[in-house]
Amino acid sequence: MSQLPNFSQSLSQLIACPSISSTQASWDQGNKEVIQLLATWFEQLGFNIEIQAVPDTSNKFNLLAKLGSGKGGLLLAGHSDTVPFDENRWQSNPHTVVSQDDKFFGLGTCDMKGFFAFILQVCKNITAKQLKKPLYILATADEETTMAGARFFAKSQTIKPDVAIIGEPTNLVPVVMHKGHMSHRISVEGKSGHSSKPNLGINAIEIMHKVIGQLIELKEKFQLNYENQAFDVPAPTLNFGAISGGDNANRICGHCHLDIDLRSLPGMSDDELLNWLSEALKPLAELYPGRISFKEMHPSSPSFEQKKPSTLIDIAQEISGHSCCAVNYATEAPYIQQLGCQTIVLGPGSIDQAHQPNEFLAHSEIDKTERLLTKMIQHYCL
Repeated sequence: MSQLPNFSQSLSQLIACPSISSTQASWDQGNKEVIQLLATWFEQLGFNIEIQAVPDTSNKFNLLAKLGSGKGGLLLAGHSDTVPFDENRWQSNPHTVVSQDDKFFGLGTCDMKGFFAFILQVCKNITAKQLKKPLYILATADEETTMAGARFFAKSQTIKPDVAIIGEPTNLVPVVMHKGHMSHRISVEGKSGHSSKPNLGINAIEIMHKVIGQLIELKEKFQLNYENQAFDVPAPTLNFGAISGGDNANRICGHCHLDIDLRSLPGMSDDELLNWLSEALKPLAELYPGRISFKEMHPSSPSFEQKKPSTLIDIAQEISGHSCCAVNYATEAPYIQQLGCQTIVLGPGSIDQAHQPNEFLAHSEIDKTERLLTKMIQHYCL
């Protein structure tokens, strides 16, 4: 067996394998190199390895590593991809780890390749003979875009662990609730013509102005009628993210598009949100037949809640020393939860560093993260 790398070496090797996920083809990359690297390391530690090609993707794979046998056990999960980067805003090469000022700088250090480097170090001290229940490691593809890897894994129902921990950067605070996310494009088709004769055309911008008015009323209804005080933004949110339309100042605008983002509270379904959106636009759709439409821009991500009472929450709070909380961003938790296991999001580093130039993971995370993972494995597998 070749010698396995230490933490900083494994982190450096993982960061050196580019695995960017993006809806822009010019940025999007496969993750096979990262997956094969993880597979090699965990196989040397005695894990059984399964690599799954993710359907309807280009060169994207999931890795499932298993140590031990029997039912139940612990799943440690995370994603193997990163977001794109703005090279002009980085002070170093994003794919080279720089250790400076008691921090590891690099793309994916905290979000979230670093989590796998921690797992690797902890697992060096564990053998299959010690385990009474299995330990699973899952590395998924495309979390930063479609979550295709987690969606596929949830559908496959390959394993049935007792509990799952997703190692997103939470400062080692157990996250037990987050909002859902969906994005839609609302389109208005008008009728173009010369601006000097507005009565001969139908101005799509003017109709979109009315659409926005209806949506602002919907936002206000959300704020008045729905709240969950576990969140720092307690109501569902509706954001106007981008708008485009028309082609020239002296032409009646023939088309206009508005991209919106909806963040739902736990307990709200996609169907409910779509119904509210449809009802809000219904009066205008009747006034302008066939001219207003909306469609999903990306697959939606459901909200997540690990309901109490939960022994996993109790143990995570005890071991981490932190009370559980809710966050506004989305994760793979609702898909992992579909395996039938208690699920939390708990990992090293801060979400404030994720998706930012000069992303880093503090050296101070090493000991406390390895200690937490060791105690979790001891509790659920030994």
